Amino acid sequence: MSEKMEEVATSQAPAALGAYSQAVKANGFVFVSGQLGIDPASGELAGATAGEQAAQALKNIKCILDAAGTGIEHVVRATIYLKNVEDFKEVDAVYADVFIGSVKPARVAFGNNMIPKGALVEIDAIAAL
Repeated sequence: MSEKMEEVATSQAPAALGAYSQAVKANGFVFVSGQLGIDPASGELAGATAGEQAAQALKNIKCILDAAGTGIEHVVRATIYLKNVEDFKEVDAVYADVFIGSVKPARVAFGNNMIPKGALVEIDAIAAL
């Protein structure tokens, strides 16, 4: 039997840029929409480098997961979209500083030159409740 879907929203992360939710809770998981490195207070990208933007995107994901009643340590899957694949090492180092547990989330990272707002990085995640 499937559970009802529930929207997750918080002012601690940027509002959705289109017709989607920041995240949705369903069937014991939280599905977090792609997060850019946007500072929710200013509405602007949090830095000029992929690493700075990745750090803010991960902070946004953490805030959304906190609002959902879980935490970043419960992420089971992440996708990283990079405008420039050459930024992989820089972004991976930031990512490694966040996911410090013995079991790292499953992940894929790939190039995508269609990231909104001129951002260098977008990250989405799935977490267990």
